[in-house]
Order: sequence, then structure tokens, then C-alpha cells
Amino acid sequence: MVNSSVLQDNTTLTTTIKSKLFQVIQWIFISSIIIGFIFFLCFITLVFNIFLKTPTLRENARYILFVFLLLNDTLYLFLGFYLMLASINLLHVPLSLCYILYTFSSGAFKITPCNLAAMAVEQYIAICHPLRYMELCTPQRAKAVFTMICSLVIIQYVAEFCVMASSMTNIFNLYVICRVENLTVNAIQKTIQTISFILCFITIGVVIIFTYVKVMLVATRVCPESSSASKAGRTVMIHAFQILLCTSPLLTTLTQAYTSKWPDFLPTIHFFVFTCLPRFLNPIIYGIRDELLMQYIKKSLSRYLC
Repeated sequence: MVNSSVLQDNTTLTTTIKSKLFQVIQWIFISSIIIGFIFFLCFITLVFNIFLKTPTLRENARYILFVFLLLNDTLYLFLGFYLMLASINLLHVPLSLCYILYTFSSGAFKITPCNLAAMAVEQYIAICHPLRYMELCTPQRAKAVFTMICSLVIIQYVAEFCVMASSMTNIFNLYVICRVENLTVNAIQKTIQTISFILCFITIGVVIIFTYVKVMLVATRVCPESSSASKAGRTVMIHAFQILLCTSPLLTTLTQAYTSKWPDFLPTIHFFVFTCLPRFLNPIIYGIRDELLMQYIKKSLSRYLC
């Protein structure tokens, strides 16, 4: 009996130590997310301030789409961070509110790769149709393209809500932990999600491949190494790399199978690695490579620091 009691106490102590260790690791990742988010907000605030004060950038479709990209990523990070904390702390919210948060968060996730594909098309027009660039890539059309992307993405969630509402009579009275699995109450929702995902990413893949091939064909005809077409081709490939980064949260279903032993802080690690890091890298990858934008950033930083 004594040995059994000692063994039980040791097991309880080990469990307590593990639990505390998991909490420490979890809060380290949460602190890292907050610190990264602060730097991200500082950067996009700087870029947004430059954008508003510079007519050259405000009238350029490329920078309009870039600013939309940053604003969309900011919304996605805010909502994702809240949903992660709510899920970890088992916070119950009205199902209708949860669905609204899920719609904006999941919609913002899809809008980013679509926006990057639109930026790749802008590069294609600049290189392959330079004489029509000013006609095709106007600020109004850039805003219209972003609005169209948002409208097309939101259609899926309206259809899902109609299916869910028809399957549940007390939808406005329920309180749930805000997770995707708690919002999927009908097999038709899964079908809608699958079809939407396939159509979205096949379209993006075709756009990226088409624009890259066309731009590189122009590059090889002009001057393989030093032409602006060659640089544009590399930019399109960077957009493809950014799309892969931004869709990396889809890998969480694979990592969960191999990391099921650490469920306590797994959502925090997933959110940090697959959601935050790709979004933190987006403005750095694109902003630093853009010579014009980088000039304005350096001027602004020198003005603030001096």
C-alpha cells in the first residue's frame, strides 16, 4: 500500500511538472506572437502612412494591392489570435458570433493568396503589355479586383450558413467553443468547403503558372539576365512562395497526427508557426525587395530616428 501511494504521488508530481512546463512553453509562444505582432503593426503603420502621404504610391495598382494585403493579414492575425485564446481557455460564445468570426477569419485566410495572384497578374501586365498598363492597372480597377475577390470568397460562407441554419432550429440560442468542428453540423458544409477550396487554389495555381511562363518568355526574348522582365519573373515566383507560406496552416492536420502527445500547447505552436510567421514575413519579403517602397521606408525611418 505504501509503495502504491508513493507511486501515485510520483505520478501526480510528474503530471504537475509536465503541466507547468507546457504552460511555460505555451506562454513563451504567446509572448513571441505578441512581440512579433507589435513589430508587424509598426511596419504596416509605417507603410500605410507612407502610402497615404505619397500620391505616386496611391495611384499605383501594385501598392494598392500590397496595402490591401497588409490590412487583410492584420485582420486575419487579430481574429486568429482571439480564436486561439478563446479555444485554449474553452471560452463559450454565441454560435452566431462564432460563425461571424469564423467567416471573417477563414475568408481573410483565402483572400491573401488570391490577392497575391492578383499582384502576379499586375506584374504580367507591366511586362507583357506595357503600353496598356496605365489603361488596365488603374487604382479603381485594383480596388474593384480586391472587392470582387472578397465578394467571391464570402459566397461560400453565406451558402454554409444557409445550410447550417436549415439544420439547426435554435442557432441563435446556442453557446459553443469557437472551433471549426463545432460549426460543421451538416455533410453538405464539408462538400461546399471542399469544392470552394479546390476551385480557389486551382485558379490561383493556373494564374501563377501562366503569369510566370509569360513573363519569363518575354525575359528570354529581351535580355535573360538584366531585364526588368527577368526581375518580374522572380517577383512572380516570390508571390508563389508567399502563397505556399500563407497556405501552410493546412499542414496542421498532418502535424497533429505526429504531435498528439502534446495537445496542451499544440494550438499555440500551430498558430505561431503556420499562421503568424508567414504573415510576418509577407511585408518583409515584398516590401524590402521593392526599390521604390524601400526608398520611402528609409526616408521615413531616418526622419523618425534623427
